[in-house]
Parts: sequence; structure tokens; C-alpha cells
Amino acid sequence: MADLFDATTIKNMALGNRLVRSATWEGMCEADGRPTPKLTGFYQTLAAGGIGLIISGYTFVRPEGKQMRGKMGIHTDEFADSFRAMTGAVHAAGGRIAVQLVHAGGQTDTANAGRRPLAPSALKLAQYPEVPEELSRAEIQAIIDAFGQGARRARAWGFDAVQLHGAHGYLINQFLSPLTNRRTDLYGGTIDNRCRFLMEVYQRVREAVGPDFPVLIKLSAADNLAGGLSLDDALVAATKLSAAGIDAIEVSAGTPASGKQSPVRADIDAEDKEAYNLDLARAVKKVVRCPVMVVGGFRSFDVAEEAVRESGMDYISMARPLIREPDLPKRWLAGDRRPATCISCNGCFLPGIKEGGIYCVQEKKKKT
Repeated sequence: MADLFDATTIKNMALGNRLVRSATWEGMCEADGRPTPKLTGFYQTLAAGGIGLIISGYTFVRPEGKQMRGKMGIHTDEFADSFRAMTGAVHAAGGRIAVQLVHAGGQTDTANAGRRPLAPSALKLAQYPEVPEELSRAEIQAIIDAFGQGARRARAWGFDAVQLHGAHGYLINQFLSPLTNRRTDLYGGTIDNRCRFLMEVYQRVREAVGPDFPVLIKLSAADNLAGGLSLDDALVAATKLSAAGIDAIEVSAGTPASGKQSPVRADIDAEDKEAYNLDLARAVKKVVRCPVMVVGGFRSFDVAEEAVRESGMDYISMARPLIREPDLPKRWLAGDRRPATCISCNGCFLPGIKEGGIYCVQEKKKKT
């Protein structure tokens, strides 16, 4: 029977357990996207805490794909030394790290992107800060190339894997969703056409890293929005990715406009509020051959273990609990199976904006 602390492999990447640190935004990079020693230390602490795999904060592949201050960028060879220091520190602590590649598309603003945002279609939508400019075919190809170049750098700089961000309303998700994609060319209309950008990004990344390097994706299985991406369409995308050779799919859902069904839900204070994407992940698991990760409100060891043993999940992803308790995996492994102490207040993100780095405000209150 599968166990949360099984040793596993994804392609040739050996992992010590089935726990994954899901990507988030840490706010610890320079204005141009260069990672800082503070961020390197943050990841090293996570690795020392026993997590099986760290997925980095979402990392822009082109400057106009940047969404927030302090966000990491992998768009230039000039950052090589900083990234090599990061991956080296994680490996020295016994960890594994993947970089998450993203373009924010219409889900950014002129101040952060340095220009009017780009998106599949020029639409006024609740999830967009402003009306974006519709991408030309040439711009689409340039962004696809940028994903490939980002992946090339990631492998050269010591990352153990790359993950595409195909969730939460960012550019890949914008192409998949009929709410955000109203194009009439080969990139819009049918679900096969709406998958085209995703599949071309995947193929370019695969060409850049080769057949032996793990390529993962974070995929929204639903937008949780009227007129948005449905589970049925997401299953088409997942099936295509599986057939093309994706190495793992992390299942999530929602966008910033999804209200109480957003990706980052508050007040998870009971087991029945946890694992809120598990039903979607089960549906994905049925149609793919690759491992499936599930993220979304995991706080209790028993809930995580049951998702592995009873629902067939290959990996359990968490982000906020590890901000408060980076050594949570070691605590559980040692036999202390109390739930994570994270109360899902989302206060950890405010210091990222105001102080240049996320941390648990509840822990700080306890110490002052």
C-alpha cells in the first residue's frame, strides 16, 4: 500500500517522500527578477525540513510576463550565478528543486509588465487589472521560445525539473479557457485549438531539456467561473499532455476572480474543508498515465495519507503550511502527526509586499 513517506522517482529525479512544496510568490527577488540570497536561504530551509520536492515561486520567462514586485525571472543568462547558488544550496541540504515557468498574460498590469499586458484576447474581465492587448501570432511564437529558453537555463543551472504554470488564470490557462480566449484563429475556438499554445509550449520545453529531464505542469482542472474552463475541457488537455510525455500533473483550480473557490482559500480549520481539489484530481488521474499531484488546503496528515492510499494520488502539494512550518515533513515523519499549525489567514503574503519577503505573521506574533 502506498505511503506518504515512500521514496519515489519522477523520470530520473529521486524523491524521498510524496510531499511537494507547491509554488507560491515569495517576494524575495530584485526588481529585475534576480533571486536574492534571502530566497536561497528560504529554499535551503525548506529542503532541510524534509520536503520531497520544492517547486519554486512562479518565475517569469519574459519581462512583460511579470506580475508582482519581488517575482523571480529566468529571462536572461545574467542570473546564472545567483541561480546556481540557489540550486547548490538546496542540494547541499539534501533537497530537490524544480523551477516553475510562467507568463502572467493579461493577469498583470502596465506597472509590472512595463507595457500594456498581452493576452489571447483583448477583453475586460474581473481577473484582469486592465484590458490587455491581443497577442499577435509572432508574439505567441516569441513567448513559446521564451519558455524553451527558460527551461534550457533551468537545466544548465542545476534545477532538477521544470514545471509549467497552466493554472490560476495565467497565460497558458488563458488560452485554455473559453472565457479568456475568444480567438478565431488556430489558437481559439475548439478545445483542441485552445490546447495548441499549451502543447507548443510543452514541445518547445521538451526540445530544450531533452527526453531525460522531468517536465511537470500545474494545471487548473476548472476555473470555478461561469463560462470558464470546465473539467471536461481540462481532461482533454490532461490527456494530450499525458500522451505527449509530460512527467507529472499537479491539479489545482480557480482564478483570482473565483471568489470563495479561488486557488488560495481562507479559514481551513476542519478536515472537511481540506483537499478541496481532490475530486478534480481523481478525475484527472483516471485519464492520464503520468503521476498526479494534488494541491488545495491539505493541513492534516490523515487527510494527506488517505488521498494517497484511498484516492491514488501520487503526491500531496502544500504551500502555506510550509511557510509557518518548513520542518512539517520531518515532524510528521518523526511521528508527531498533529495537523499543520497554519490557520489559512493569508497574512503571510502581506510582508512580501511591504517588507520584501513572505513569512508567517502568526508565528511573529507569538515571538513578540
